[in-house]
Amino acid sequence: MTDPSRTNKELIEENLFLKQRIRELEQMESEHKRAEVKLKQQTDAMEASAEGIAILNEDQIYTYMNEAHARICGYDTSRELTGKSWRVLYDEDELQRFDQDIMTEFSQKGWWHGEARGKKKNGSTYPQEISLTALNGGGLICIVRDITDRKRAEEENRALTERLQHADKMEAIGTLAGGIAHDFNNLLMGIQGYTSLSLMNLDSSHPNYGRLKRIEEQVQSGADLTKQLLGFARGGRYEVKPADLNDIIKKTSSMFGRTKKEISIHRKYGNDLWIVEVDRGQMEQVFMNLYVNAWQAMPGGGEIYLETDNTILTGEQALSNAVKAGRYIKISMTDTGTGMDAKTRERIFDPFFTTKEMGRGTGLGLATVYGIIKGHGGMINVYSKLGHGTTFNIYLPASEKEVVKEKTTTGTIARGTETILLVDDEKIVLEVSRELLESMGYLVYAAGSGQEAIAVYMEKRNEIDLVILDMVMPGISGGETFDRLREINPKIKVLLSSGYSITGQAQEILDRGCNGFLQKPFHMEKLSHKVREMLD
Repeated sequence: MTDPSRTNKELIEENLFLKQRIRELEQMESEHKRAEVKLKQQTDAMEASAEGIAILNEDQIYTYMNEAHARICGYDTSRELTGKSWRVLYDEDELQRFDQDIMTEFSQKGWWHGEARGKKKNGSTYPQEISLTALNGGGLICIVRDITDRKRAEEENRALTERLQHADKMEAIGTLAGGIAHDFNNLLMGIQGYTSLSLMNLDSSHPNYGRLKRIEEQVQSGADLTKQLLGFARGGRYEVKPADLNDIIKKTSSMFGRTKKEISIHRKYGNDLWIVEVDRGQMEQVFMNLYVNAWQAMPGGGEIYLETDNTILTGEQALSNAVKAGRYIKISMTDTGTGMDAKTRERIFDPFFTTKEMGRGTGLGLATVYGIIKGHGGMINVYSKLGHGTTFNIYLPASEKEVVKEKTTTGTIARGTETILLVDDEKIVLEVSRELLESMGYLVYAAGSGQEAIAVYMEKRNEIDLVILDMVMPGISGGETFDRLREINPKIKVLLSSGYSITGQAQEILDRGCNGFLQKPFHMEKLSHKVREMLD
């Protein structure tokens, strides 16, 4: 019942006040609902996030955690961690780092961002990225990301970069080594040639005969050293032919086994092994170097296990080793030697690195093996541990071609009466090679350059039966000279000769129709039989 003493004005004012209050209450309710909606949206967003999100109170206890955070930490549900301290998620070393460095910086700046090593429920650790931000009302919000995949990718990129840098370094040193080997082989050619000529005129009973034979032996030692340099430089592949690796391994291991009776060699050959296209001489050099390396690691004797098999390298495997995907022959060689530590294992393919004392090794053996295998489009890796021996795995690309049988020669000198054009820019090599050929009965025209060779052949083409052509020459190169001579006479017979081959160059000229290759320095017998092979 309305109080009759109140005026209409007072009643109207009271009514307006009540209406205003109702509107304020309705607005507050609306804002509260909007806040609830916004909070739910934010919570839903945090739950949907792939990143781990958690809120901690002033006592560093989890008051909220999304499910992603729990999964990252190796827990099934966030309920297992809500109400617990964050310290359960780190080991002692990382907690010490947090206490001494991270939390100090966080308290000073009100935020911290960086990497840490988290501990999962099962005790394993993983790399994580953390962002910490202080909240106005106290406590903090923590965002965590598992960066295992990123770290793995960074490590793979780092390893790939190191391999590329190593390859560049090997390429640069290889170029230098190849140039040295070329010049050295030309010097050896002069010594070998004049030694052969001197021996022709001496009876085996002459006191100088034995001395000259020892000079030949020293020349051969020098030639073996340049072969190592050429293999390391990846420039020694001259006559690449289809071959059966089982046959090469059988031959080399048997030869090595006969000289090292304290080593037992076990062989397991793959059935129907695919064919490879290789420079057979270089492959023999690879295996002999590996046998010697294994023997040196087993001073008291031991076992060598050899195994061959066919295999397929996938795109990912090939990419990580800088080779093409496809069919490969795998050769495994394991010894029971002393093994290597990680530091030695990382450097064994480096040129001039050796674990032997000064003067006991060149450090070129395994660098040569690496260079030859890479030069053939293959790859090599090593597994070793101190006291547990060493395993080398070699992969060489397979071929569809058929095996070419080796030709054997006798120790006699083959002679002839044909006419030969000899081309070489090195004066000493030109002179001694001319004398060698003339001593065999041939008529020889000599040219000191590609230009001169073309001019001589233009004039004497009807007389000349064979051209012996140096490959590496200034001005017109051996390859260009060959092409120009073929234009003059498509049926011309050419024997290519060199002490060094820039990667693949010799094979390219042979593929264009050149009849054969002879590597300097060569013995008189080898030269004579190669010339007859070309002419006959």
